[in-house]
Amino acid sequence: QVQLVESGGGLVQPGGSLRLSCAASGFPFSRYAMGWVRQAPGKGHERVSDINSGGSTTYYASVKGRFTISRDNAKNTLYLQMNSLKADDTDVYYCEARGTSWSGQGAQVTVSS
Repeated sequence: QVQLVESGGGLVQPGGSLRLSCAASGFPFSRYAMGWVRQAPGKGHERVSDINSGGSTTYYASVKGRFTISRDNAKNTLYLQMNSLKADDTDVYYCEARGTSWSGQGAQVTVSS
C-alpha cells in the first residue's frame, strides 16, 4: 500500500537549519508531482513547496529564498531543506503526492530559542 514517511523534524534555534525527508513506497514515485504542506494546531494547511515529476519547483510566499525542495527518484525520497528558520515556521510538516489523497503522518518542526 501507499506509504509516505516523514523524518528529520526537531527543535532548532531561530536562524538554524533542518532537512526533512519523506520516504515514499507503494506507488511510482518518479511519475508524481510531490509537495510539502504545513499545519499548526487550530490552523489550516499552508502549502509550502511543490516539485513536479520533471524537477520543476514552486515555492509559496513565506518560504521563498529560505527553503529548497528536491527529490531523489532512485531512492523514492522527497526532501525539504529549510534554512534561516523563524519561529513562524513552527508547524507539523507533511509530504503529499499531488493529485491524490496520499499524505504522511507529519514531522514536527519547532523553532525556538
